[in-house]
Amino acid sequence: MWICMPLGRLGNLMGQYAVLYALSKLNGHKAFLVPRMHKNLSPVFNLSLPVLDQQTVNSTPWRNYILHDWMSDKYKHIKGDYIRLVGYTTSWTFYHHIRNEILQEFTFHDFINKEANYFLWEISKGRSSVTFVGVHVRRGDYVSIMANIWKGVVGDQAYFQKAMDFFRKKYRDAVFVVATNGFDWCKKNIDTSKGDVYFTADGRNTTAALDLAILAKCNHTIMSVGTFGYWAAYLAGGETVYLSNFTRSDSRLLRRFKYEAAFLPKWIGIPADISPLLKN
Repeated sequence: MWICMPLGRLGNLMGQYAVLYALSKLNGHKAFLVPRMHKNLSPVFNLSLPVLDQQTVNSTPWRNYILHDWMSDKYKHIKGDYIRLVGYTTSWTFYHHIRNEILQEFTFHDFINKEANYFLWEISKGRSSVTFVGVHVRRGDYVSIMANIWKGVVGDQAYFQKAMDFFRKKYRDAVFVVATNGFDWCKKNIDTSKGDVYFTADGRNTTAALDLAILAKCNHTIMSVGTFGYWAAYLAGGETVYLSNFTRSDSRLLRRFKYEAAFLPKWIGIPADISPLLKN
């Protein structure tokens, strides 16, 4: 009987769920969800893993097994009947070999799918063809966390301009769908003059679940930093542009984070401008 210690928000929880699902299957053990993880994920997805009651969770002699955020051979031979996986795990290296199963686990509930489909239909009216490009702009607390803790940056105006121009050049019918927790910043820094940019929060009530569903239904993805954008890209499955080299070389983040394990090899990286960090 294996469980996972839930850490973080929606994107982190999805990563932990996927790793729990994959590693328990690889080691021949049954996986369960603790109530807190189930409470946060089950309203969004049609999950197959059963949930334990809190009394069983509290009374079981779990052995904590700490994971780093990339797959290792030793994870194929984890010993023990009562394992609690611990760590901020997202890397595709754990579960990409069963990608179709992971996509099935993260099937959105019908009411979320319906809202997401309606949003995309609404912004595509009058167009003979549309290539949707989902854009996730992570701002909020990440702006200070990246700068002050990880010696890194989030996507700036120049990055998003380059990424959007890449898709504009490749797809003449590109339409950009922006989901963000920094709406005011995006309105000031993302060029909307061409009429091909739409915001999920523009005059609408939106949620993290709905934003993720909308991005996942897009053909391609532009992501900045964070697990939410990663999962939007992974679920969408098209071409993905991501922000690369976004920390200084002495960042502590690089002790637990590897670019090659974080982003799929076929994804396209655009290096971040970290010159402000180097000056400091």
